[in-house]
Parts: sequence; structure tokens; C-alpha cells
Amino acid sequence: MPAELPPDKDKPGIVIPPPLLFVLPLAVAFVGDRLMPIGFVHGPLRWIIGSLLVVAGLILNIAGFVTQRRAGTDPIPFHPTTRIVSHGLYRFSRNPMYLGFGLWTFGIAFLLNSVWMLLAAPIGLVLTDRLVIAKEERYLERKFGEEYLTYKRRVRRWLCITDNRPSTRGDAQQFPWFRRPCWKDGTFYRGVCRNRDR
Repeated sequence: MPAELPPDKDKPGIVIPPPLLFVLPLAVAFVGDRLMPIGFVHGPLRWIIGSLLVVAGLILNIAGFVTQRRAGTDPIPFHPTTRIVSHGLYRFSRNPMYLGFGLWTFGIAFLLNSVWMLLAAPIGLVLTDRLVIAKEERYLERKFGEEYLTYKRRVRRWLCITDNRPSTRGDAQQFPWFRRPCWKDGTFYRGVCRNRDR
């Protein structure tokens, strides 16, 4: 049961639309690219990788938005959240929409063959992490308490490739080689995804 917060407190307190945190670095990178263009990829690979990243990012944006809408909560971070969404894409990432922004930013960098724009993606992700996600998580902890903390322990902030179910003793006995893959702390490894707060 979510806590009853005063209307002026029942929102994360985000002051800038999250997409702008990627668009603004891209705009600055565009200026840098005009002044001193630096390429990093050539040939058809540029178009293939760039297109795939842009499409994958847009799919995450749309799917994350639709999943929250269908669950009955507002995905716009300026508005109150009415429930914790933990199914669909949200089983693998607490922030699939922001991850999508990062992917299509990387995709644009490939399509335009710009090192400057390649730098815009991690800058956008760091800004989102500090200026948006940190505030959202404090708000969700205040409002949903243990329900959100449990979800937070189970699913990582960015990406965890796992089925989010604990390993069983039977798994270890029947498949001693089996470990679920997980992306954690910038490293891809085969192991159980034990999540804390990131």
C-alpha cells in the first residue's frame, strides 16, 4: 500500500525532461563536430550498427512507456506514480526508457560517424543518473517503502540479464555448469545477479 503523500510532495521533483539530458549533449557535440570533425567508424558497419542501436533504443522507449500506461501509472516523471511496475522490461532494468535514450544516442553517433556524439551518450546517462534517477528513487522509497526496496534489490538500475528468480539446489545438482548471465557494474559475467541499490 503506497503512503499518502501531500500533493506537493507526491512527485519526484524532476526539473528537466529526461530526453533533454541526451539532446543537449548531442547539440553541443554537433557544434564540436562542425568545428573539428573526428570520425571513428566507416563503411556499411556504420549504418548497420547505428540503425540497430536507434531502433533498439526507440523500442525500449515505446515498450517502457506502454508497459507503465497499461499498468495504470503515469510514465511522465513530473507526475505522481501510482504503482511499482515490475513486469515486462522492468524485470530486467529499473529504467528501460532511459537506457533506450542512451542506445539511440549511441546510434546517432554511429550514423553520423562522430566521436563527439559518441561522448554525448555516457554524458547523458550520467546526467540522467544524477539529476533524474536519484530523485525518482528517493521519491519511490518514500511512497512505496519496502515494496520498492524489494524491487530495487531484485532488479538493477540499468541492466540485469537474468530471470530474477533465485537459483535452486536442483539447478546446481542437475546443471553444475549453469549460471545465469548478468550485466553488473560494467562487467558481463555468468553468475547469479545479486542486486543492491544500483
